[in-house]
Amino acid sequence: MRSFGLQFITNSDSEDQLLSSVRCVLDGGCRWVQLRMKNADVDEVLKLAWKVKELCKSYSAVFIVDDCVDVCKQVDADGVHLGKNDMHPREARKILGDSKIIGGTCNTFDDILKVHTYVDYIGCGPFRYTTTKKNLAPVLGLEGYQEIVWRSRSAGINRPIVAIGGITIKDIPDVLASGPNGIAMSGEILNAEDITLKTQQVVSMIERSL
Repeated sequence: MRSFGLQFITNSDSEDQLLSSVRCVLDGGCRWVQLRMKNADVDEVLKLAWKVKELCKSYSAVFIVDDCVDVCKQVDADGVHLGKNDMHPREARKILGDSKIIGGTCNTFDDILKVHTYVDYIGCGPFRYTTTKKNLAPVLGLEGYQEIVWRSRSAGINRPIVAIGGITIKDIPDVLASGPNGIAMSGEILNAEDITLKTQQVVSMIERSL
């Protein structure tokens, strides 16, 4: 099964801050970027998506757009990540076709049952409380991941699971040991004094733990 390593999720609607953070994480070895701009209008997302796409392309990194299926299609991004309140992955697949990556947020095994046939990976969390997301679902912790991964594999569902939500670098070994195939991060990296160095450390920890 594919390892997803580190997926970096942007958390700013400021063009300068967002592009600077993306460039820093790419310099640090991250090769998977999700553009997340929850408070921006579609035109702003589209404008930044073109620029982030070019940055990712120059590093041979995967570029995913959060929520906005139309933006993903317009800029020819590698794919889209859909939350539980966004477009259903089934409809996104009809629009984007089979060549694009579609990720779906799931908090429970029942969520996974509803979307697994339409997505390429599952973003599963939150691991613990995080301030980067509103309307947070109940936290999972290590036992939550163990149960969800076990139930999924027992049911023959082998979609990669990416852990997300308040994960720190110290959590990585235990989180990956509980079953997920990758880690998604935002705050832990963006709050670092040196984003590039922190990214290097996170990537190294994930590689050692997988």
